[in-house]
Amino acid sequence: MNTTTLNPQTTSLSPGTSIQQQVNESISNLLASLPDPEKLSAEQRRGIIARYTSVLEGNFIYWMTGAYLSVRSEEARSIILDNLHEEVRDSHPAMLRRFALAAHAAPTDSDALAVYRDLTNVRLFVGRLSTVPLVITMAFFEGFIQKFMSFLAGIAVAQGSKEMEYTDVHGVCDVAHTAGLFRALDAEIALNSSDSDNNLFEGVQLLRKLIERIVNPDMVSNGTHATA
Repeated sequence: MNTTTLNPQTTSLSPGTSIQQQVNESISNLLASLPDPEKLSAEQRRGIIARYTSVLEGNFIYWMTGAYLSVRSEEARSIILDNLHEEVRDSHPAMLRRFALAAHAAPTDSDALAVYRDLTNVRLFVGRLSTVPLVITMAFFEGFIQKFMSFLAGIAVAQGSKEMEYTDVHGVCDVAHTAGLFRALDAEIALNSSDSDNNLFEGVQLLRKLIERIVNPDMVSNGTHATA
């Protein structure tokens, strides 16, 4: 997978639609850089599923909880709380673990180590609770995941799996989650004008690098970041 490297930028809070357009462009660029599934070896397929599981199983709820703690508007809190309620009620981490096991791709210590540095960077970013950049990051991730599910399901099928509940659910529910997070973003922009001095896409940059590492653990890190 080729990694697209652009210069980091600071983007104005207004207009909100411009932010959404840049997020969508970043998602499209990332999807376009994915490898051809038919050219992946069995071990490469296993590794992608395992590293994805290693990251998402124990971190997504933490990331979304960070977004919930950071927001101030009642609309944003309600939207994010509904997302968290669904994740916990339907036990999405267990759903993901079943998906990985069925594809013979349970994460190993080596899989976790391959993503450790980039995952840590995302965790530390989330921990700062910088409202608007964090909501943008989660909107980016939900938007990416809904479109990534077909790729993930395809390589799982190639691994002999018939367990598709995780990819089926997230290919549908994350459409509404993404739209909801952009509504939350609009509500928070109105309350967080001080964030206009921040790099609003810092989290997107870090999360995009983590996703690239999931797909290609041998990616060379040159200290630069992809931007939205």
